[in-house]
Amino acid sequence: MIPPISSMKEAFDLKGKTAVITGGNGGIGLGIGKSMAELGVNVAILCRNMEKAENALKELSVYGGKYQAFSCNVTDPDSVAEAVEAVCKAFGDIHILVNNSGMGGGGNLLDADRDLKVWRQVIDTDLIGMIQVTHEVGKRMRDAGKGGAIVNITSNAGNIVNRGMSLTAYATAKAGANRFTKCMAIELGDHNIRVNAIAPGFIHAGFGANPSQALYDLVDMQQPLKRFGEAIEIGALAVYLASPSAAHITGEVITIDGGYSLPA
Repeated sequence: MIPPISSMKEAFDLKGKTAVITGGNGGIGLGIGKSMAELGVNVAILCRNMEKAENALKELSVYGGKYQAFSCNVTDPDSVAEAVEAVCKAFGDIHILVNNSGMGGGGNLLDADRDLKVWRQVIDTDLIGMIQVTHEVGKRMRDAGKGGAIVNITSNAGNIVNRGMSLTAYATAKAGANRFTKCMAIELGDHNIRVNAIAPGFIHAGFGANPSQALYDLVDMQQPLKRFGEAIEIGALAVYLASPSAAHITGEVITIDGGYSLPA
């Protein structure tokens, strides 16, 4: 059983915890890393672009904790296993996992090549990669016997249809990730491991770092709050879901999109 908080003094106490963040070398992943580092969390970044990771580590260094990047391809089981093993040797127990790695694209199904190569890449990265990393880190959390928190970064596209954007492969993977989150909350609950997801909309990071004017206009027209979100706002929600204040929350998919996905 995960005990409840007894006062607000301990509600967001994450100091000294270790978080693994896939794709933490930029975009939303780096925003989450910064948010956690600011509260005293040690951060292990898993990513493919190590040059970009070096820049991310420099940004994290101002917070004074322990930060390190590890080369990892989340779609490769051996790469994931080796990276997680290296994290445990460098940091010890893993307390928080943020599954953030992802890619967009895919295009219209009927226009795709017969082998559906791009579709498979999207689904392998956005869904199978999440499952692969959870498999490795989840076992470590279970065996350590100290519980843990897993936060999956999905998308509001997992719940809505973005007309005219050719996001079917991405949306399909993210819908699967949402269902995976709920199923894993049941499977890991007996081990005091909580599993939740954040489903962002348009964010000024990653895919949305340099949006077109047409996309800005669409957001302005369809979203009640009329702006893109920021990576730190996703980070703040990830901190909450990983913290003691969320000890009674598991299996939830929380949308943060400024109201974009509200029904008409």
